[in-house]
Amino acid sequence: MNWDVVVENLRLYAQGAGLTIWLTLLSLSAAFLLALPLAFLRNSRSRFLRRSVIAYTTVFRGTPLLVQLFLVYFGLAQFELLRGSFLWPWLSSPLVCALLVFVLNSGAYTTEIFAGGLRTIPKGEIEAAQAYGFTPLRAALRIFIPGMLSRSLPLYGNEMIMLMHATSLASTVTLMEITGVARNITLNYYIQLEPYVAAALIYLALTAILVAAVQLAERRFANFLRLDH
Repeated sequence: MNWDVVVENLRLYAQGAGLTIWLTLLSLSAAFLLALPLAFLRNSRSRFLRRSVIAYTTVFRGTPLLVQLFLVYFGLAQFELLRGSFLWPWLSSPLVCALLVFVLNSGAYTTEIFAGGLRTIPKGEIEAAQAYGFTPLRAALRIFIPGMLSRSLPLYGNEMIMLMHATSLASTVTLMEITGVARNITLNYYIQLEPYVAAALIYLALTAILVAAVQLAERRFANFLRLDH
């Protein structure tokens, strides 16, 4: 086995890991902000709002992420109106396309996770907020969102990990994240095993860090859940 090639390209792996982390954090942050209001709309009494959110989550949860990425990266170029618009310098960028797809895809899963968390909030907490005269915004900030996050964290933690792994698909649109670096090395040095083993070890280390962070957050929110009883 030729591990010297991996050692020689550690700098590229470090850059790839940096891009993977950046893609993951930025996508998760934007998807979180997108899913937060949509989770409330998903449980809205308005049939139109509820079904609109369901349509969005169904499309992005019901189709492969790779297909979504190709549709955005290659498909948008088919529309002359877009090619001539001020948006095209952004939409023609593989980085922007990848981020857009990751945000929309993760946002769909996160919306359903958070909406489920909202449905598990005890009625007593809602009645207490009403009794104290909380405004809808204050009730959301003090009751609904903390309760939703504490109950959704295990599932949301899985979504975070899955999104980080999904960033490997960015290599299919020329981005040099971890998998892209490994693929480039295999093409340049004609070796198949070592570059991908190194990539797998990096993903494993990043996953372990993310799991530890989620577990720490779960322990922190455990006190909040105990206060419910």
